[in-house]
Amino acid sequence: MRLLVIVFGASVTLGLAAFGAAAQQTTAPSAAPAPSAAPAAAPAKVACANPDGLGLARTVEIDTTGGPAFGTEHFKQYDFLRDHEVVLTFDDGPWPDNTPMVIKALTDVCVKGTFFEIGEHATWRPDLSKVVAAAGMTIGTHTWSHKDLARNPYAKDIEKAKDEIEMGFSAVHMAVDGPIAPFFRFPDLQQPADLMAYLGTRNIAIFSTDIDTFDFKIRKPEDVVKSAITKLQKNGKGILLMHDFQHATAEALPELLRQLKANGFKVVHMVPKAPVTTLSKYDDMVRAQDKYSSSNNTRPESSVVKTINE
Repeated sequence: MRLLVIVFGASVTLGLAAFGAAAQQTTAPSAAPAPSAAPAAAPAKVACANPDGLGLARTVEIDTTGGPAFGTEHFKQYDFLRDHEVVLTFDDGPWPDNTPMVIKALTDVCVKGTFFEIGEHATWRPDLSKVVAAAGMTIGTHTWSHKDLARNPYAKDIEKAKDEIEMGFSAVHMAVDGPIAPFFRFPDLQQPADLMAYLGTRNIAIFSTDIDTFDFKIRKPEDVVKSAITKLQKNGKGILLMHDFQHATAEALPELLRQLKANGFKVVHMVPKAPVTTLSKYDDMVRAQDKYSSSNNTRPESSVVKTINE
């Protein structure tokens, strides 16, 4: 596996001088090397309009070539966070009410997170996936229908398992109607070796977690906050696993973000070096799930419905 984690900043360009003609020939003065192209400017860090906002400490770019795996609960090699740095991740969305609450809490304090969306959920509410993308969040996927791929029938049939993975990417990509990240999290953090190898061939990064809040078992917002902060203080840093599907988490997030700042934690945002490329076979399989679309419904709404009196 090959990983490149880039912290946005200045870069240095190296040039090679050209060799002259052979020694026995008359040599002309060597031309100066062509000037190297200036490195691309790093995105400017935007100041937070909220004086009490947490803001982003840094943004890291993930090169997903070969399918690198992250999250020290299972994978130790790529532990890129510094002391008191946190990556906020959310699973199982998008979901009505809860996902917009999570987005508002994050944007109110100028931080961003990574959302591992379920394909079916995205097809039910593509408007919510678009809201997540428009807020500048990173969007990965979490299968088509949240099946445990370490269990049958998926464990004994890799093609079924691949359907779950790829349809998830196709569905979320269609819902966003724009680029999404080649970031994937297995349901229940069950990561079969053959599927990890497959994701490597697709250049899709795999994300476990450093800290699981177990918020899906918690019903009180204050207990979600306590779970996250207690574990972060013990670990010192981490990729934090939460669920925008859970209402208690959505309610807890403003206070959790406040306590992160009060305890000196800083938020890091992950972005991909390149977006995922979906496969047409699975795009078609997702379209086939829409039983209510037909050739009657191919025209844009603006050409079908027009206000003539208001």
